[in-house]
Amino acid sequence: MIEYIKGDIVEFAPARMVMECSGIGYELHISLNTYSALSGKANGRVYVYEVIRDDAHLLYGFADKLERELFLMLISVSGVGPNTARMILSSLPPATLTEVIATKNEAALTAVKGIGLKTAQRILIDLKNKVKPAEAIALATIMGTAPIAEEAVAALVMLGFQKAASQKAVVSILKGSPALTVEQVIKSALRML
Repeated sequence: MIEYIKGDIVEFAPARMVMECSGIGYELHISLNTYSALSGKANGRVYVYEVIRDDAHLLYGFADKLERELFLMLISVSGVGPNTARMILSSLPPATLTEVIATKNEAALTAVKGIGLKTAQRILIDLKNKVKPAEAIALATIMGTAPIAEEAVAALVMLGFQKAASQKAVVSILKGSPALTVEQVIKSALRML
């Protein structure tokens, strides 16, 4: 499976993009959220979900891991396919979508084009225990958008610390001092753990 593609953005539109990596152009279907996050950039990293069907091989691209995780949760719901999940993520940014699911807000989901009441209810029922509370979303957002945070947590886990405790320490450190290097974050976290 492809984890991410890092390369030059050669074609860019609200629903699709082409990213060139090592001379190969990959067509990626994207949400408006990803489109907004990558607008104006000549290159970048896009997290990928690959759909292999008899008639097509499709790649869906996401600006961060949180959006991809929500996409995977949505397509696990019966009756929600990749295009419907992409439509939901285009209408509701990841943080908003998690809040909608956590608060069981049917009205917000039915406001999305193509989502009826039954589908909205099924999404809310199936995902109610899978969606993280607000503080975990903040953590996931920081972890998904900060390579320094990811590297620091990975290093701490390799040193034998638990992942949850490492994430909490790293997020706390980066909230107070976002300009620290990976080494400085790890040293600070070692004093906290």
